[in-house]
Parts: sequence; structure tokens; C-alpha cells
Amino acid sequence: MLVSELKPIGEILGSLRPGERVFVVACGGCAQTTGAGGEKAIQTLKSAVLEGEHPVVGALEIPFLCNKALIGLKLSRVRTTVDKAEVFVVASCGVGVQAVATVTGKPTVPASNTLYYGAFQGVWPAEERCARCGECVLAETGGICPLTVCPKGLLHGPCGGSYQGECELEPGRPCGWQKIYDRLAELGRLDLFEKFRPPKDRRRALDVPLSRRRTTLWDLEFWEE
Repeated sequence: MLVSELKPIGEILGSLRPGERVFVVACGGCAQTTGAGGEKAIQTLKSAVLEGEHPVVGALEIPFLCNKALIGLKLSRVRTTVDKAEVFVVASCGVGVQAVATVTGKPTVPASNTLYYGAFQGVWPAEERCARCGECVLAETGGICPLTVCPKGLLHGPCGGSYQGECELEPGRPCGWQKIYDRLAELGRLDLFEKFRPPKDRRRALDVPLSRRRTTLWDLEFWEE
């Protein structure tokens, strides 16, 4: 069972530029079970975005945001509305956020933090991966996860071994941070490349609060308190 939670509203709004037109997308699959996706998340996010003085041009629930083909199909049916959007706010695991960013080619802001995948990830086979770190930074990295696209899991930029856009650990593999730089350049948001991010609290990727474990939505496994 995927366990995720909505980010603080202030953090979500802080990732938006003044007056940006927003399209809200939520996963109707795994994330819906914990309230961090589905129609409940859409209504919460629409209200918060509007209160933050951002026009909401559209909203859509998609059954599985880990499936890029399905995303493309669903969004193609509302193409006129999608074209009006300047940024997407996405309530799903990190895989869904990255998939929306890839399909739309627009800035994408994660509305959720993923804490745990359990024994079954429940994701469509694709190159996107989520590190379930509990502190999603995809709004700052162009919708590309630095923890999974970089073999070293570097959070603050490329290592000294990266050369001509190639990873030093795996010859022929593009440097993850080169991909992030290129994506931000395409989006016109290279200012985010220079943004300071404090050290990540790795504990959030290792454990889940007892309040979550004790719900019926928790994965069917045995845990010690």
C-alpha cells in the first residue's frame, strides 16, 4: 500500500509564481486511498490555489498517473484547457508527478509527499522512479527526481566526476543533474538550479508515523512499535 500525504499548503503555493494559471491533476489510484489523491485532494487543492490568487483553469482525476499513455489520452481530451495552464499541481507519488512533467512539458509542482511503497509499488513500468523520501523536491528540479536519476542520489548538483553530460559511474548514462539542468533551461527556470536546499531528513524515508501504521490503509505487514 502506497502511503502518501498532502504537502503543507504554504509549501505548494510557495512553488508557484504570482498569478500563474494552474491545472490540478490527482491520481485516482494508490494516492487516493490515503487522501493525498483523488477527488478529495482536487477539491482541497483547488480551494487553496484560488485563495492564493492563482486562477484554476482545469482539474482532472486520472486513475493511474504512473501511466504516461493514459495521462496523454486523458489530457488530450481537454487540450484547450491544458494549453491555458502555465503550471500543473499534481497530487500523486513522485512517479506520477514526473510522468505529468514529461507528458506536458510544463512546470509541475508536487502536492504530495510519498512516505512508503510497501511490498508492492503499484506503478506502471516506466523510467520514472520515486525514492519515497517524504520531502518531494520535484518542483525545484523540473519534474526530474535527483535521488533516482542520479546513481549517487545527489540532491544539490552534479558530482565532480560528471564529464560532458555523462555519469562517471555508468559510461553512456546521461548525468542526472545534466538532465535536470537541461529541463530547467527548457522551462526558463534556471534560477531554481541555484536554489539552496537544506540537508534532507532521511528519517522520513525510513519510517512512517505510528498514526499511519494503525489505520486500515496500512500495508498488511508486521511491524514493531
